Amino acid sequence: MEYKWTVLVNTTLGGLMASINMTIVLISLPTIFRGLNIDPTASGEFIMLLWVMMGYSIVLATLLVTFGRLSDIYGRTKLYTLGFLIFTAGSILLSIIPDNSGNTGALLLIGFRMVQAVGGGLLMVNSTALITDSFGPNERGRALGINQISFITGSLIGLIAGGLLASANWHLVFIVNIPFAVAGSLWSVFKLKQIKKREKVPMDIAGNIGLGGGLVLISLGFTYALVPYKTSAMGWYNPWVIASFIAGIILLIAFIFIEMRVKYPLFNLSLFRIRAFNYGNMANFMSSLGRGAIMFLVIIWLQGIYLPLHGISYSSTPFWAGVYMVPMMAGFIALGPIGGILTDKYGARTFATAGMIIVAISLYLLTRLPYNFNLWQFELILLLNGIGSGLFAAPNTTAVMNSLPEESRGAGSGMRTTFNNIGQTISMAVFFSIAITIFSDKLPASLYQTSLSIGLPRALASAISQIPPSGALFAAFLGINPAASFPASMLNLIPPAALKSLMSLTFFPSSIGPSFIIGLRDSLYVAIAMSVAGAILSALSGGRYVHGEGYTKVKEASKTEVKQNIETPTSDPSPGHGSK
Repeated sequence: MEYKWTVLVNTTLGGLMASINMTIVLISLPTIFRGLNIDPTASGEFIMLLWVMMGYSIVLATLLVTFGRLSDIYGRTKLYTLGFLIFTAGSILLSIIPDNSGNTGALLLIGFRMVQAVGGGLLMVNSTALITDSFGPNERGRALGINQISFITGSLIGLIAGGLLASANWHLVFIVNIPFAVAGSLWSVFKLKQIKKREKVPMDIAGNIGLGGGLVLISLGFTYALVPYKTSAMGWYNPWVIASFIAGIILLIAFIFIEMRVKYPLFNLSLFRIRAFNYGNMANFMSSLGRGAIMFLVIIWLQGIYLPLHGISYSSTPFWAGVYMVPMMAGFIALGPIGGILTDKYGARTFATAGMIIVAISLYLLTRLPYNFNLWQFELILLLNGIGSGLFAAPNTTAVMNSLPEESRGAGSGMRTTFNNIGQTISMAVFFSIAITIFSDKLPASLYQTSLSIGLPRALASAISQIPPSGALFAAFLGINPAASFPASMLNLIPPAALKSLMSLTFFPSSIGPSFIIGLRDSLYVAIAMSVAGAILSALSGGRYVHGEGYTKVKEASKTEVKQNIETPTSDPSPGHGSK
């Protein structure tokens, strides 16, 4: 096999494995928490759930630029192979966490997921850079499009496999990663090679502390902003959250000054002078902000509301939620390689811009659905969303990576992926804050009235209406009826017919559905604005540009090429040199 195809197949395997891991855990959380014997509605348990979901992303957001710089210095192949080995170790450790281990098991789950994140981060950063190194400018779009498909295919496999495997044994959710990880590790060791020698230079310790520390503090601030504080449903007024944001911003500002003064910076800020790199990353960031929490909110919508209303048992909702998400993945898989091929031929701007516009349209259509929607309309909207995301992903990635000089591709890829992960973390906090704030206003009255309508005593109806909104939302996601945790002495006072209604599949979904959909719609409106901003930034990214070779603008109206402008390379390797 020609070496470039060996690189593509191996990095595709790595992407497949990493993306399976992310969605398989998301869709299997209800079963995992039941296996660990954790009640997420109990006091203090909500933060455990947040860390299981967001700990992986926080590690990625913090370390990716550092990993990219290390790869530039010591070799991408070595660091990529190390990523496979670390990911394998993390998967094995996760698979041996004991059943019924409670909070101890949850802490082990969080810790070992972070180990996986270190391995996954090394894979993410280096896979894109390795492909860019191995393929020429006129082939990278197709290669990166195929690689993007591996991530989405893995997401699709994870959604469906998570439902199937978790229903048998939750440990299988992590065991399934091990064969992929072992195969990828062996293949990397024996088949991948270092194409170019790397100059060993000192690591920028101060820059790492500034960037890593700042991103950690900001990520922690956004995470704990979701935790109720005193009488508030959210934690935005928590002094520790405010202090975390302030300290994080100070460190990031310090990072900028550090990088302007050190001889060998962690990240060369002059890369942002390259128009395609700058606008491409900003568009990617806005895309991540727009879609980061939406997928999770849609899964809550399916698992906690729609599926139980239609008679699907809570033990089966993870599998069926995965099945219902298939059109979104199918749209991405269909358009991913097409977007890459078109980018190679015509440039990225038109297709990345069109992709973001399509995503914005699909999000608007979601706002028009009731909480108990028509299934075919829902599936067609998800398909449209996947098509838009697929049309954006490969062109955006290709434009950013083509704009980078060879010696900065690792750090540049790390920065690109950092923007993506930070965007998703912020998105989770912002959209959940919007949804839960509105949810908090509407939910108590809805729960109270629904409880009275089935014949519950006013005292019990009032108790049910006091369920914390964040706990109610995550209880819905995990398939738990909060009323089931009430003491037996209280439940015994309820007439049998009312008790049957209270414990039914439909009581809780029909109680929270109207409140949830209002909060979701407002979140979607913000996501639409982010997607439109991403489209504008993509349109501003300039014509076709390859570092050291120049760029070609294609006039879309007449389909005729405008005169090609070629930059004459000089001996100056500065990433900002010759930028357009």
